[in-house]
Amino acid sequence: MLSQKAWSPYLAGVVIGLLQIPAFLLIETALGASSSYVSIGGLIASWLDPSAVKIDYIAKHIAATGKNWWQVALVIGVAIGAFLSMKMSGAKRAPISPIWRRALGNSSPAKRYAVAFAGGFLMLVGARIADGCTSGHGLSGMAQLAVGSTVAVAAMFAGGIATAMLLLRRI
Repeated sequence: MLSQKAWSPYLAGVVIGLLQIPAFLLIETALGASSSYVSIGGLIASWLDPSAVKIDYIAKHIAATGKNWWQVALVIGVAIGAFLSMKMSGAKRAPISPIWRRALGNSSPAKRYAVAFAGGFLMLVGARIADGCTSGHGLSGMAQLAVGSTVAVAAMFAGGIATAMLLLRRI
């Protein structure tokens, strides 16, 4: 199964959903990823300017607790797992998607990276404003039947659809 190019989305969904159980039992928190960026960013900010730790938001996220740093390990593990999965399945790097070419007018790597970075940054800012990322709200909040997460997930889907329609010039 580990050498398949793609897992069944049903099986992968069940496995990810079941990860909630050890997360709640071991560290008393749910799955998510956006706080990991705040933890790392806060740590770097504290190195550059030691007075940054006086800011409550930064101090809360760089405290040496399992609740803060498990997300960093999760994000690193996701990247390593994706790389190992690609290698084990024998998958090759896909050519540039025609969607990028159509949306940006060309397939310039610099332009794609700039747009991807800007989009990722905006998503991270939105995740912090929404008090959670797509995995936090979509996996953890929905698993707990949280109304706020239901609204957040609906807004994420609506925003994603609208953005895709605009970028693909279908509106």
